[in-house]
Amino acid sequence: MTSPSTRSASGEPPVKGARLPRRARRAQLLESALEVFVAQGYHAAAMDDIAENAGVSKPVLYQHFPGKLDLYLALLDQAVDKVITGTREALESTEDNKQRVAATMHAFFSYVASEQGEFRLVFESDLTNEPAVRERIDRVTRECSNLIAHVIHDDTGLPDEASQLLAVALVGMGQVSARFWLQDRLAGSDTIEQGDAASLVAGLAWRGIRGYPRSDDPA
Repeated sequence: MTSPSTRSASGEPPVKGARLPRRARRAQLLESALEVFVAQGYHAAAMDDIAENAGVSKPVLYQHFPGKLDLYLALLDQAVDKVITGTREALESTEDNKQRVAATMHAFFSYVASEQGEFRLVFESDLTNEPAVRERIDRVTRECSNLIAHVIHDDTGLPDEASQLLAVALVGMGQVSARFWLQDRLAGSDTIEQGDAASLVAGLAWRGIRGYPRSDDPA
């Protein structure tokens, strides 16, 4: 799927290798690199492969990204921001906490089910021994759980440490179950529909988290 930022003025996807404004070229290179990294992983992917997929020369690719790691980190930053934004939007979509849990789980499943496979960079990277990559991956758990922990703390009055731990558990439940569901679907198993799967996991999460008393409940 072509990003809107890589389309020509006529609205048509640009011809690979055609002259583009710098910002549009960068977006196109990122999109082409994502396809290669998702298909091959970091270690097997080569800048030659990415340049060929983008329809540009290697010098053009290096004008935008000094090396393969720089390109990978730029993609990872983009992917991480998308997960965090999706979580924030889910939590802000309603004041009803049951619906917040459901919206957050649906956000995780939608992200993992995306046809671009961007989630593999965040949750299944083969470069987690690289500190810069590890820091970005950890940022997903940290920032998503921070957002959820604020809601838990405000609603239950639990200490920050307890709210944070429960939030991390919910984030883990969302991303692990979504990946497991997708793996089954890709394997051709007779798996549950995406929306039903997200709702099922949300139901489990809600049955657990609702057991903590609201901060305004009478003693």
